[in-house]
Amino acid sequence: MADQIYQTVNFHFMVEFSMFGKAIDVMFQSVSGLDSTLDTEPIKEGGENRFEHVVPVRRKYGPLTLKRGLLNPGRSGITDWLKKAFDDEDVIPIPSVTIKLLNEEHKPLMVWTINNVWPRSWKVGELNAEQGNVLIETLELNYNRLVFENP
Repeated sequence: MADQIYQTVNFHFMVEFSMFGKAIDVMFQSVSGLDSTLDTEPIKEGGENRFEHVVPVRRKYGPLTLKRGLLNPGRSGITDWLKKAFDDEDVIPIPSVTIKLLNEEHKPLMVWTINNVWPRSWKVGELNAEQGNVLIETLELNYNRLVFENP
């Protein structure tokens, strides 16, 4: 039974920012936007009017959306980075962010690395006195390269 194949689960993962070493900055409850699309360009062939050739020209990525419980500035390097970008208009790109899907032994099953990351939006969830939910912050990040690895 050791060769049984199980489908991969999506709830055990970790997010690592290359510039921030605080353990609190790897704790996200949701990651989306690990997608890559090929833009295309139509080419009309001379003398052939029945169809166009469509060729791939460039890749398009993201945006990456991360969600977590809201943290105070000073406790999180990411929150400080976002504050600097949105309050001071000092946008500093991060060289890389790594998303690791982990197995039951906490070892990486799949790894996605995104490069040249900068904040696009920072949203705080609804404040509601009628519910006792965790206040969620949503980070939307732009990036210009996605590399998938299978360790």
